[in-house]
Amino acid sequence: MTVTDDQQERQVVSKQRVADHGEVYTAKREVNAMLDLVKEETERIDSRFLEPACGTGNFLVEILNRKMEAVRKQFSKNRHEYDLASAQAVSSMYGVELLPDNVEICRSRLLEQYLDTYRKHLSADASPALERCIRFLLRKNILCGDALTMLQADGNPITFCEWTFIGTGGKVKRRDFELAELLRNVEYDKPKAGEEGLLFADTGEPTFVHLPKREYPLTDYLKLPDYE
Repeated sequence: MTVTDDQQERQVVSKQRVADHGEVYTAKREVNAMLDLVKEETERIDSRFLEPACGTGNFLVEILNRKMEAVRKQFSKNRHEYDLASAQAVSSMYGVELLPDNVEICRSRLLEQYLDTYRKHLSADASPALERCIRFLLRKNILCGDALTMLQADGNPITFCEWTFIGTGGKVKRRDFELAELLRNVEYDKPKAGEEGLLFADTGEPTFVHLPKREYPLTDYLKLPDYE
């Protein structure tokens, strides 16, 4: 499913969708301006991002673009390392979207962005095994659901996979967490006079241990789809 440049820049698909779902997209200029506020994080390959109303992926596509550029700068001379780091970059991005058609468009845009960038950086196509891995990661990380109720479209709890890449050997540890569990007992630092509060600020003290819903054995990243 291809999205044209004109479609990407449209902020409203239809008045009816705005009325029914409050659907208004953020234009590319505003996306980049907002991401520049956390520029260093967008250029960290393993920095995790969650877009709770991701639409067709305007924010996530730009985050992927920045992460892939970081991969190119660090690993373009070694294809194995590039493949591994680029998969880690994709695994670090999460999205929740209420409308099923937007979910499919978002996944397709991210996949197309990944494959095009890969081809541009390495002058070669991603291997079938790597493309299969990327498709799997996008299917697990971009979910159809409501971030307010924290339920997926099928009524089950929104559950995200934590992908922890171990060293340079390509091994990954997967743990599944319910979104509601991740947000439970989150504490905020109380702001001092004249300061704003910091979300997820480091208080220096452990506050809550989140328990995974399920854990998987340490697995080669290209074989992650086999353990679904």
